[in-house]
Amino acid sequence: MINELITRYPVLDSIKSDIESAKEALIECYNNGGKVLLCGNGGSCSDCDHIVGELMKGFLSKRKLSDEKKTAIKSKCDSVEDNVLDKLQQGLPAISLPSITGLNSAFCNDVDPELMYAQSVLALAKQGDVLVALSTSGNSKNVLAAAKIAKGLGIKVISLTGCTGGMLKQFSDVCICAPEKETFKIQELHLPIYHYLCAEIESYFFG
Repeated sequence: MINELITRYPVLDSIKSDIESAKEALIECYNNGGKVLLCGNGGSCSDCDHIVGELMKGFLSKRKLSDEKKTAIKSKCDSVEDNVLDKLQQGLPAISLPSITGLNSAFCNDVDPELMYAQSVLALAKQGDVLVALSTSGNSKNVLAAAKIAKGLGIKVISLTGCTGGMLKQFSDVCICAPEKETFKIQELHLPIYHYLCAEIESYFFG
């Protein structure tokens, strides 16, 4: 499927190996029972929510619950109706850190706005997790702080940035540097990149 992505967006050919490395790291994370944490600002903040939406429910497939899963749920709560279990979908755990608005607003007000994502990473991350850090410049201070804490905790960092990678690149296990310089053009490339990643991860786990 990577060839389809490159055919549609030839400019991504130069970073094909980084995209594939990010895919493998995310699959490894989920295979090991981990979760994905995401952070970014502005349009990248919206991208965090978008990615979570593709991972936590069906994206290109319905991800129906297996009969074994349904039976296990009903064995512990037999009042769960069959039609509810028929509608629910299998999800891959992912958390958009910008969406934790109560914590973020409190930490910005009480402590330091540049550390709000770092605080969430410190509280939520465990071994085997992955931080996905989005910053078109690669220099967003709150995203950079989160990446540094993730590295300090031994958590893998996958970054989506612009062509230089900025300071974020040196704290990333995988840095996907979209080959553009202007913010909106970088964001236009981030979308097909993370759609590809979500589709590939879904295919791997759910067929």
